[in-house]
Amino acid sequence: MPIYSYEALKNGKQMIKGELTATNLKDAREILRKQGLVPTKINEYIDSKQKGGAKIQSMSLTEKIDFISTLQILLSSGIAAVESLMFMEQEAARKKIRNVSKILKTQIMAGSTFADTLGRYPSVFGYIFIGLIKAGEEAGELEKTLGRIKDLLTKQANVKGKVIGTLIYPAFVIVLACVIVLVMLLFVFPAFKEMFENQDKALPFITQMMINMGDYMKEYWFTLPVFIAAFVAFCMVCVKWYPARRVLDRIVLKIPLLNNLILYSNYSNFLSVLSVSYDAGIPIVDCLHLAVITLENDVLKTKMTGAITKVQQGLQVSQALKATKVVPKMLLFMIATGEQSGRLGDMLEKGVNYLDKTLDSIIDTMTKAIEPIMLLVIGSIVLVMALALYLPLFQSYMS
Repeated sequence: MPIYSYEALKNGKQMIKGELTATNLKDAREILRKQGLVPTKINEYIDSKQKGGAKIQSMSLTEKIDFISTLQILLSSGIAAVESLMFMEQEAARKKIRNVSKILKTQIMAGSTFADTLGRYPSVFGYIFIGLIKAGEEAGELEKTLGRIKDLLTKQANVKGKVIGTLIYPAFVIVLACVIVLVMLLFVFPAFKEMFENQDKALPFITQMMINMGDYMKEYWFTLPVFIAAFVAFCMVCVKWYPARRVLDRIVLKIPLLNNLILYSNYSNFLSVLSVSYDAGIPIVDCLHLAVITLENDVLKTKMTGAITKVQQGLQVSQALKATKVVPKMLLFMIATGEQSGRLGDMLEKGVNYLDKTLDSIIDTMTKAIEPIMLLVIGSIVLVMALALYLPLFQSYMS
């Protein structure tokens, strides 16, 4: 969800400025009106200089971590940013990092700040990266901020790896099951077809269905890649088309086991960014804007965006998050305690540790639950195939 900067009238006379996240320009205006503000100017947060700047290729999470780690080490050693980038341009192991360093170095030498230079490429570095770098540069703690970002990206990579690792096993089993079914339909059932046709009795429905499917696959085999391509295209539409994505996001939150995995992986990224940005000295509303960007589930993102609106109206963070009814009670308690004691940064960090442990527990539980489910799926497929093969034989013995 993009970030919009705005200027608006409050109470018909006071001009205020700020930022908010919204799906589009229309939604941004609607959010401001609900806050009792009259928007006079709204722009998406993309530097106009980006159009005229050199193009930077997108970087993977691993490449970003490598880039930040090297730059942070050089800056911590007392080397200036331009000299650090010059060294990376010549010595970095990855070609993409060398190219990025060259472009950034050139623009900084032309008079731009490091944060402004990154701000020209939000699609490459992301609003979170840019926002944290801007805060760190203004506070004179750029190398410290880079260390925070490195830890944040490393954590996000670990969470992503855990989630993907959990889903690899069922995906592999499903693909294997599809291959087994195709082999049975194309080679096994045709081998028994002539023997089955010599029987006087009609074949069982399940056997006849398998034979017909095998015949269809042999004659119209070209429809299989078409079907696969159509299925992939349908999945991509569901993921990228906003109305379909919203429905899908709402459905996954109702599926046992999967809902906790989705919720806590989103919470983990959300609170990590909130903690890091708050520690960097960014105002709490801006911290929440940055944290919301990490949410991948649209239902959660919409609820959290509503919470930001309430915080802007003067409500405490814990109360605003509680009103969403999707945040764990333990997390709400920790944030409320931090607000009351003036130690919000410490409690956010403890909240991150709590979510990490909870997510690990959820992944372990899900992994253990997936194994019997997959065995049940494979067993059901084997049972159906066995019945289709042996029911005609049983019929011939019974007659």
